[in-house]
Amino acid sequence: MQALQSQLTDDFFYFFLRLRKERIRKVVKMLRERCPGETPEQLARRLIASQRQLSFLGGGLLHLPMFFPGLGAILQGVGAASGAAVLTRMHLYLILEIALLYGQDIDAEARVPEMVQVVLATGVAAGAPFLMEYFGLNPILALPTAALSAAGLAQLIGEQAIRLYGQMTAPIPEAAGAAAPAMA
Repeated sequence: MQALQSQLTDDFFYFFLRLRKERIRKVVKMLRERCPGETPEQLARRLIASQRQLSFLGGGLLHLPMFFPGLGAILQGVGAASGAAVLTRMHLYLILEIALLYGQDIDAEARVPEMVQVVLATGVAAGAPFLMEYFGLNPILALPTAALSAAGLAQLIGEQAIRLYGQMTAPIPEAAGAAAPAMA
């Protein structure tokens, strides 16, 4: 039996990153019901395709405030930080949905390092367009760079999750469609 995440870890992801595990379970259950004959990999690829499109949009919107010079650097920074938080949350949902598709316990302590890697990778990708400005490149390039890097990161995270969880065995009852206990 795997160790569960500590209450502190669970609360951190819940309160600071709005990670709602019941939503993850509902999405996976709904996907399995809609596509009952598909393998976990096929279902995961559906999630990746959807997430890639959302990440492209989110990444582009992240840097949209720079086109409004009157907003000021502080407001642009707040917008970028909140946008990066949304992208982080989206990528966390993706990795946990794929983990669940492959029968992994999303409450297990083993998911914490994986989630931390997603948070760090998303932070780096969200900050990449700011480097363009730092190095004096045309700021107009930040918008497509942000959109493409966010979409590319969603694809990369999804592919890595398929590879990682595809190698793991021992599915849990939650993956077989049993109802998971509700978190308070």
